[in-house]
Amino acid sequence: MAKTAEEIADAMFKMVSDAQGLKKLKPGDLNKLMIQTYPDEVDKKLCKAAIKLLVNNGRCVYTYFGGSFIELPHREGAAND
Repeated sequence: MAKTAEEIADAMFKMVSDAQGLKKLKPGDLNKLMIQTYPDEVDKKLCKAAIKLLVNNGRCVYTYFGGSFIELPHREGAAND
């Protein structure tokens, strides 16, 4: 059974949150991990749609430091009060 973009987005969000602070994941890394995890159910087009959902919903953000990465949104120090 094929996965939906929402299901892939949830799986990607879990991977990004698990890697937070340990490793920065590139969009291509997430694509490869999803294709390895769900080989017969996922393709690059579906992964791209899932990343778009994550970013548009504000669950993840693109960051750039010598390359594009997908991370959880950072909270500013003043926002923690």
